[in-house]
Amino acid sequence: MDFLEVTGLQMQEDGHTVLHGISFRQGEYEKLAIAGETGSGKSTLLQAIAGLVQPSAGQITFEGKRVIGPHDKLVPGHEGIAYLSQHYDLPQFLRVEQVLRYANILQGDEAETLYEVCRISHLKQRKTHQLSGGERQRIALARLLSTWPSLLLLDEPYSNLDKGHKELLKEVIHDITERLAITCILISHDPHDTLSWADRILIIKGGRMVQQGTPEQVYRHPVDAYTAGLFGNYNLIPAHVALPFAEKLGIAVTARDLLVRPEHFRFVAKEAGSLNGTVQKVTFFGGYYDVQVQVTGFSVTVRTQAIPATVGDQVYLAVKQEDIRFV
Repeated sequence: MDFLEVTGLQMQEDGHTVLHGISFRQGEYEKLAIAGETGSGKSTLLQAIAGLVQPSAGQITFEGKRVIGPHDKLVPGHEGIAYLSQHYDLPQFLRVEQVLRYANILQGDEAETLYEVCRISHLKQRKTHQLSGGERQRIALARLLSTWPSLLLLDEPYSNLDKGHKELLKEVIHDITERLAITCILISHDPHDTLSWADRILIIKGGRMVQQGTPEQVYRHPVDAYTAGLFGNYNLIPAHVALPFAEKLGIAVTARDLLVRPEHFRFVAKEAGSLNGTVQKVTFFGGYYDVQVQVTGFSVTVRTQAIPATVGDQVYLAVKQEDIRFV
């Protein structure tokens, strides 16, 4: 029996189809991330899994039980599934300990462990209107987790957080999965939030799932430029100029565009199979440089830690065939 199974899920909103036949499975303790551009249907999918919106077709099964939508249930939601939206709310002018006590079903040490995991033990005497946004979010999360769900759904938890609170929340979410053994699904726009955390990533485009795989698979082998762009910069070499480029590098060619990540290009000495070009621009980003190189018919960006040339210099590039995608 699968922990979570979504089969043929469709969703209509205002006469428009928001989700088109979404299907996937999640194992218990598997960390699942959902990525896609704004408006692609990610949040709607998460709300459907939580039982908060009504699917038009398809089925969601959680721990062997069907998740029922609000049309068929008086109080929306499904036992064992907790959903933290982007627009969480807390009662005003209450002490944090009061907010937590009203929601808590845990006893003694369990409650203290939860507060420790959420990094809020030191905030219990503060009032809710005295808290920062990051503190309020962690308290909302602790209040939600006080029911000890089996599945936690996090909708853009890192949005609108400064770097310090964001890094702290990442530690919290890590401990939720590891110390509390709660399975998570997370939505985020930032590739740094998903690539380093997830066991598997689902890519949603226009309400359709276009790819799923491990972080390394979706980064190194994206099915299209849309997917590649969700996880970092890339060079897209048009098909009409890709043929001589591929032939010069000894790469098998097709009548499709070529996609190469900037870090997959290498500066080399002049040699057979290298591509010559002229440096147009060098940009410093602290830990690396992005170097724009003009070659015949197009330009590419090369990412390197050591700058090998200056603007106007002739350089030679190489790339391995396994680092090229045809899209």
